[in-house]
Amino acid sequence: MIHKGAIVLGVLLGATAGVLLAPEKGSVTRDKLKKEGKDIKNQIVKDFTEVKEDVSKAAASGKEKFIEKFDDFASKTSYKTEQAITFIEKQLAILKEKNKTLQKTS
Repeated sequence: MIHKGAIVLGVLLGATAGVLLAPEKGSVTRDKLKKEGKDIKNQIVKDFTEVKEDVSKAAASGKEKFIEKFDDFASKTSYKTEQAITFIEKQLAILKEKNKTLQKTS
């Protein structure tokens, strides 16, 4: 994949060389350079805008995936917590029964 910056640089160098080597008056050459400069500036702004949009989309996509994974993790953690609480409740019930036995014999 060709990087957009390389394309812009190539266009800039080609346009500059073409204008400078053309056998025209200085004022015409300067006008052409100004026009080419504006065109290149506009293209660079457009390219940077596209890159910014691409990065924003990637960030949003990454955020959505993170939230999805976090929700899955939270759900699994909650399920495991529920299992741990159930285990502790059973152990407490066993301890209560043992304690009752000790109370009757004392």
